[in-house]
Amino acid sequence: MTKKKQDTLIVTTGRDPEANFGIVNPPVYHASTVLYPTLEAVKNRTQPVTYGRRGTPTTFALQEAIAELEGGYKTALTSSGLSAVTTALLAFLKAGDHLLMVDSVYQPSRHFCDNVLTRYGVSVEYYDPLIGDGIEKLVRPETKVIFTESPGSVTFEVQDIPAIAEVAHRNNITVMLDNTWASPLYFKPFEHGVDVSIQAVTKYLCGHSDVMMGSITTNEAAWTKMLDTHGAIGQCAAPDDVYLVLRGIRTLSTRLERHMKTGIALAEWLKNRPEVARVLHPALPGDPGHALWKRDFTGACGLFSIELKPCSEKALAAFLDGLELFGMGYSWGGFESLVIPQYPGKMRTATGWNAQGQVLRFHAGLEDIGDLIADLEAGFERLRAAES
Repeated sequence: MTKKKQDTLIVTTGRDPEANFGIVNPPVYHASTVLYPTLEAVKNRTQPVTYGRRGTPTTFALQEAIAELEGGYKTALTSSGLSAVTTALLAFLKAGDHLLMVDSVYQPSRHFCDNVLTRYGVSVEYYDPLIGDGIEKLVRPETKVIFTESPGSVTFEVQDIPAIAEVAHRNNITVMLDNTWASPLYFKPFEHGVDVSIQAVTKYLCGHSDVMMGSITTNEAAWTKMLDTHGAIGQCAAPDDVYLVLRGIRTLSTRLERHMKTGIALAEWLKNRPEVARVLHPALPGDPGHALWKRDFTGACGLFSIELKPCSEKALAAFLDGLELFGMGYSWGGFESLVIPQYPGKMRTATGWNAQGQVLRFHAGLEDIGDLIADLEAGFERLRAAES
């Protein structure tokens, strides 16, 4: 059979009905203890399922699906998106090593670098997300990992991943990417030189705001080193959560297309609002990262930010507190729309953030676009009234 297209893979990968009495969905195995039939089997550990923490057929189905969608060699699951980041970094770094970390990285990842990795003797250096192949000037003999996140999940700078990867591989450095924003559908990490791709499965792969999970997918060369650390620190995912993600992943293409269309429509509408200083969304033609996004990505998700023109805290509260459809909450990727204040100026060390107004990060959910705009329009009315 010819190679399956992406939408077909989403529906078929990680499923084997013939092996499960014709049942469409993989069964949910709840397991800790796994029995061995013979002493020889215990010694050789050749059977596919050895212990609950090391995976069951439920786990293997989701791992297979994610690896195939990302175009990687194999995938391991973790308990959260952050734990996928930390496990991957621990797998490839040791005392005396140097890590180049993008300055626009997810704040909890930065916290881990500053408060855990440095405590164990890893040197962490932050770099401008727009550095491209200029990153070569920061490379040291002890540099072992370059970590990327494109676009950044607050300020949405798009990185030149192929240029960074070329420098990294020329210097025997592992390239990691937090690929949660684009998902495996809209950015193919291994086609662009990434060695280790990380997903917060909590977000779009699940899609329903009810699971915490992460995934680490690698190329073949990186797999053994990653898996050894993954097992050594006891990472695993609960079977019922795995089942929920397997169910959610089947509608990923349909959901993401809607998130993308609504997100772009909201961003375009917000761009023309007098209360908005600028919109940070790489899919918009005027965005500084648009050219790279158009070159490397095949779509966008529903997550973007805006910078408001300066306003009082009272006006900001009037805008946010009265919203009906945009909940204020962290995370994203579910069916519901969200908004949350962000403070990128407090998260930067290698680059500055000099915006005067409040940054708001939006997630465009699956609600009707007209209803969402009406909710925001009423919010802006409250903002203006509070300022008058």
